[in-house]
Amino acid sequence: MELTELIPGLPEEIAYECLTRLHYSAHGVASRVCRRWEHLIKSRDFYNYRKQSGLTHKAASLIQALPVRPGSKQAGPVVYGISVFDPESGEWARVDPVPKYPEGLPLFCQVTSSEGKLVVMGGWDPASYHPVRDVFVYEFTTQRWSRGREMPEVRSFFAAGEMDGRLYVSGGHDESKNALRSARVYDVRADELSGMSEERDECEGIVNGSLFWVVSGYGTESQGEFVGSAEVYEIGSGRWRRVEDAWRAGECPRSSVGIGKDGRLFSWGERDSAVRCGPCGVELGKWAFVSGSGYQGEPHGFFLREGENGKLRKVDVCEDFSGFVQSGCFVEI
Repeated sequence: MELTELIPGLPEEIAYECLTRLHYSAHGVASRVCRRWEHLIKSRDFYNYRKQSGLTHKAASLIQALPVRPGSKQAGPVVYGISVFDPESGEWARVDPVPKYPEGLPLFCQVTSSEGKLVVMGGWDPASYHPVRDVFVYEFTTQRWSRGREMPEVRSFFAAGEMDGRLYVSGGHDESKNALRSARVYDVRADELSGMSEERDECEGIVNGSLFWVVSGYGTESQGEFVGSAEVYEIGSGRWRRVEDAWRAGECPRSSVGIGKDGRLFSWGERDSAVRCGPCGVELGKWAFVSGSGYQGEPHGFFLREGENGKLRKVDVCEDFSGFVQSGCFVEI
């Protein structure tokens, strides 16, 4: 069916405003009303208008350990899926599995977001443990996964971030465990950035304004010796610069890097003793989602922090969403 009017009987601008106020969970049904609604709801302009109007939903997208199925015993590595937490409503949801990996995500894959979509990149095949170049994109409007263009090369434990629809990837290591200094941007206009000044395996990526930070990591010949420096890519100028003493040397930065209002990096594990072990933090505008535990072996806790200096407030979760959070990202749906 094709409608000549967006909503029959309503002026075009009012009909448009009505559709922008639909909850994102209704977009899948609404996009099937007619081709015009489908094209509108899936369009970048529609998303940008909702974002500018404050009608999007800010959520934490988390790579989280899945519960063990009833009657089965845990064997082999932990299986991970994607959970979504809405800090305003306190609701949890789980994204359908990637069709290629119905039993669990690639191990150690990266998740980031772009224009309201989730992007899963790289990792290790959960059956063979071989590194993969897969890129998958999840569209909340249709609640479906699609395959993106593969990564040009294999890299594991790399830094990733997003800015203005472009995905920035840097560091990690190749199939031979050689640390990498190369960097790439995934966009129709360009595929590769200039490299960093040094190799950085197991580094962490974070975007702040127009800056892509690649924090800590280590070189091929210094396995596990995390450095205190970071490298910053200035997206406007296209140049890298090195920042000394940006991170505590010897400390792994994976999933635990935050940026304060003063522009300084900090570790979420140092902000509160309740998340000292295995911390993961995701900035969500006025909120921050933080998970971790006080010591090795303690049950994993989930918290919200309001404002930069606010105290952690415990989030109650059901058993299905109580698993360890490996990493996460902010997504504006």
